[in-house]
Amino acid sequence: MLGAMQAGFYQSEAEQPHPARARAIVKAHPEVRQLMVRNPWTALIALSIVMFQTAIAYGFGKLGFSYWWLSLLVAYFVGAFANHANYVIIHDATHNLILPRKSWNIFVAILADLPNLIPGAMGFRVYHLKHHSHQGDYEHDADLANLWEARLVGNVWYRKALWLMLFPVFQLTRPPRLKTITMRDRWFVLNLVCAILYDVGVVWLCGWAGLLYLAFSFFFSIGLHPVGARWIQEHYTNDPEQETYSYYGPINRVCLNMGYHNEHHDLPSIPWNNLPRLRAMAPGFYDTLKCHRSWTRLLFQFIFDKRYSLFSRIERMKQSGRAVAPATSPKGFASPDPVGVVDPTSTLLPARR
Repeated sequence: MLGAMQAGFYQSEAEQPHPARARAIVKAHPEVRQLMVRNPWTALIALSIVMFQTAIAYGFGKLGFSYWWLSLLVAYFVGAFANHANYVIIHDATHNLILPRKSWNIFVAILADLPNLIPGAMGFRVYHLKHHSHQGDYEHDADLANLWEARLVGNVWYRKALWLMLFPVFQLTRPPRLKTITMRDRWFVLNLVCAILYDVGVVWLCGWAGLLYLAFSFFFSIGLHPVGARWIQEHYTNDPEQETYSYYGPINRVCLNMGYHNEHHDLPSIPWNNLPRLRAMAPGFYDTLKCHRSWTRLLFQFIFDKRYSLFSRIERMKQSGRAVAPATSPKGFASPDPVGVVDPTSTLLPARR
């Protein structure tokens, strides 16, 4: 194990492990191709969650601000899980894993984004695909914290807790540093317009107390909450030999298997409902990897363990070209005689426009 907080990201000149492992999995278990299908039922789940959250907001609108404390509790124990599930749906829509046409997937993502109040689905769509193709590249991967952000937070427990609580705010500061990324297009405008109309509708129908409930749900769903530990689980590491981690705990059941992150990065063409089947079909590729069993435990570990900081990530120097002396070089996955090409940046079932 490593000691005190390092002064920068772990440096690596190795390729990211997922494409080679994907080729090896497909070669050893060609039956996994059967899992590469779309799941249109996901769109119905998105609609159900939006209606569910709006109904709760309506209820709190009737109760009024005097029940803000109850709104906070319900948002923490119910709303956060609902909003987080819709984040997973936005994620699957980004990979065109719900409906046949690209535009239809975008509409589902915008629908799922409504209870978040702030339009983020189309921005996520842009930088998430870059995250897959340029994992660990500081100039292209918004999943890496800004250097100033990591230095500001350090490994002080209350700063890490505050960073998690305000995670959406910090996330907004990252895309401007990325190269070759255009965030604003017609879909971004549509996402923005729909969010504004929904917010206005919530205030008109549910009142400001209803909007407050949705705001609580939004911040808990990606912040200081067990489901917020998902951001730590995916790529934060104290072992530079492994840069991606999966979570196999019970919260997967209400978070649409978002914890199966190694599996997703290996074969992004597989929708959320089939990721456990991928692991079951190819256990030899996943049973030897380190994983997490509790998001709650990881949340407290990240906050209070001084070995964890925002620098606890792999930065891929070959891609970014930033001249920083490597501190530790993790071993990349090298597949013997891999065959086939599995594109990690998009689905194997191309969506029509």
